[in-house]
Amino acid sequence: MTNKQDLNIKKKNSFFNYLKKNLIQTTKNLSKKIFNLFKKEKIINKKLFNKLKETLIVSDINIHTTNKICKLTKKYAENNKIKDSYKLYDFLKKEMLKILLPVEIPLIINNKKKPFIILIIGVNGVGKTTTIGKIAYYFYRKKKSVLLASGDTFRAGAYDQLFTWSKRSYSFLLKDNKKKDSAAIIFDAISYAKKKQIDILIADTSGRLHNNLMLMEELKKITRVIKKYNNTDIDEVMLILDANIGQNSINQMKIFHKNIGITGITITKIDGTAKGGVIFSIADQFNIPIRYLGTGEKITDLHLFNAKKFIDALFYK
Repeated sequence: MTNKQDLNIKKKNSFFNYLKKNLIQTTKNLSKKIFNLFKKEKIINKKLFNKLKETLIVSDINIHTTNKICKLTKKYAENNKIKDSYKLYDFLKKEMLKILLPVEIPLIINNKKKPFIILIIGVNGVGKTTTIGKIAYYFYRKKKSVLLASGDTFRAGAYDQLFTWSKRSYSFLLKDNKKKDSAAIIFDAISYAKKKQIDILIADTSGRLHNNLMLMEELKKITRVIKKYNNTDIDEVMLILDANIGQNSINQMKIFHKNIGITGITITKIDGTAKGGVIFSIADQFNIPIRYLGTGEKITDLHLFNAKKFIDALFYK
């Protein structure tokens, strides 16, 4: 084995161990409970599927996705005349992988378009600014120039926080010009990025409550300004979701997608939460690409979403 092959294997195993460690709470709440259920309830009957349904719902998988999983599992058991419930564990793992695979779509940067515009949206507290810094650093390591736009004019200290992350991520941030209009700030950032031929522009936005009419109107105005200036759609409208809020993230998805139109998702704080099961509901219900998982506070704690690695780490025995 060559040194290069050996290094690749070590990196692969290292990432798997890292993901496994960060999914430990969701694993306890979901896959280990399913494993213990199938081990304890040997007979395949209505009682078993009722308990399976309860386990999936408690792990923050919504009723629609839960019913779908249970129906497929029951049909598989009947068609294959399976008597031992433990044999259903691997099938269930494969079916849950099938739910996630369609949304495993990485963000591809169009190198011919400068700047490639990423609009970051989401409510306060989900980790928008931190995620912006992580994404900026990710592309810095890909040899891309990145400009940040401080479009959150509502939250005190938003500019200063973004400035700190710009330094950490080796990206640019225009000097605070005290403008109170988010659309105007982002417009200036696009103009600067075009002039300097910067590869990527990542625009922060305000994050007041997701049912706040004023916030939605502000975001709509920003998208109109970008489209008018760019004469095209925004390249990426990325919604940041906090895994800790579980099923509440579904409500946020519905409202933001209806009003703005989401093209990609980043799920933050997946480490330490027992509600990571919501990722299956998000994937099944919306079929919108999950771009990244955030797993900590370090600038490197951002990972491309990989469905198989996620499932392997989650269902690790």
